[in-house]
Amino acid sequence: MKKIMILGATHLIVVLIGFGAGIYALPILTAPPAPDATEIGAAAKGAQYLTEFRRDLKDSDALHWGEGTVSVGPRAIALQGRIAPGPDYRLYLSPEFVETEAAFARLKPRMVQVGAVRTFENFIVEVPQTIDPAAFNTVIVWCESFGQFITAAQYR
Repeated sequence: MKKIMILGATHLIVVLIGFGAGIYALPILTAPPAPDATEIGAAAKGAQYLTEFRRDLKDSDALHWGEGTVSVGPRAIALQGRIAPGPDYRLYLSPEFVETEAAFARLKPRMVQVGAVRTFENFIVEVPQTIDPAAFNTVIVWCESFGQFITAAQYR
């Protein structure tokens, strides 16, 4: 009986580790090709603002981070850099700088969701015509599925 319980426990641990690895790896495996430097440069050309994603934000950690240059323009927001891979990332604009999940939850009613982030090395997210980035001051990457803060940068 003891041997069966040990085998059951070890198999459960392996299944949980595999499930966690799958959640982490699946977005990487299914991500479309990242935009290249030419595409990022073209998107950044019309940018009104430049800022940086940094790894040292309060709620950033080994699994939730971003780094690189972010260009914010009226038609596109582009990252030349990297963000930690994960599922269901969304790009938001906020009227105040945010670096924690609690601050995100508090300010979410005043934010606007720009669109989905589908790549983890470089990205370009089209800005809908109904959104004016000049009305905000911070760009945020947020994981909708798990309610996780990924990264943010204040651009004005």
